[in-house]
Amino acid sequence: MASAATVPAELPRAPSELLRSWRRFRSNRLSVAGAVVLLLIALGAILGPPLARRFLDLTPYDLACDGFAPMSREHPLGCDPLGRDLLARLLAGGRVSLIVGLSVAIGSTGIGLIIGAVAGYFGGVVDSLLMRLTDTMLALPTFFILLAAAAVLGPSLVNTVIIISVLEWTTTARLVRGEFLVIREKEFVTAARAVGLTNLRIVRHILLNVVPVLVVAGTLAVASGILVESALSFLGLGTQPPQAS
Repeated sequence: MASAATVPAELPRAPSELLRSWRRFRSNRLSVAGAVVLLLIALGAILGPPLARRFLDLTPYDLACDGFAPMSREHPLGCDPLGRDLLARLLAGGRVSLIVGLSVAIGSTGIGLIIGAVAGYFGGVVDSLLMRLTDTMLALPTFFILLAAAAVLGPSLVNTVIIISVLEWTTTARLVRGEFLVIREKEFVTAARAVGLTNLRIVRHILLNVVPVLVVAGTLAVASGILVESALSFLGLGTQPPQAS
């Protein structure tokens, strides 16, 4: 008598999307090399200053070292004309760049996400009003508004982050709105409405499909925030001395 076919105790699981993304990333050598360089720069900015006593003081003066002194063991990158160690200033300025970039990314992406999600999900008059507001913001000379706002509110790191976040959300809003307009017509959204889910729960489900767009928008916002902050600091309206930027 033939034996019954054996059934496996557990079927092999398909790799998750996160695992597949990690495998694709790991197979690309240029992506890995770029990630390593960015990680080293970030670690240098975060962990560099506490590693040596000189980095705790943002303005360490050394009268024996000036802008014309060569590099040495004590000052690997030399000093500026005021006798301040350039490596210490560089690492301290890297911290400011990371703080500004990440803060602007969170702030501007959050504002753009809310406006884009509301406009794309509800559509109609709400969409028209919010997109006309977005068009108006895009038409304004953003950098000159940044200069005026920084001059009125006063130069500081917190004010710089707030001003940039309030004015740099337009691109994220348009991207999120476009994704919502497409995804809200999908079958799973129709099914969610049919079973009586609230708008808030449906929006939460749609947001899970918008995460890749938010990641890209947030990455671009980091770079934009750093560049704008450096321009404001160069004009004296951003990070104030003796803090490095």
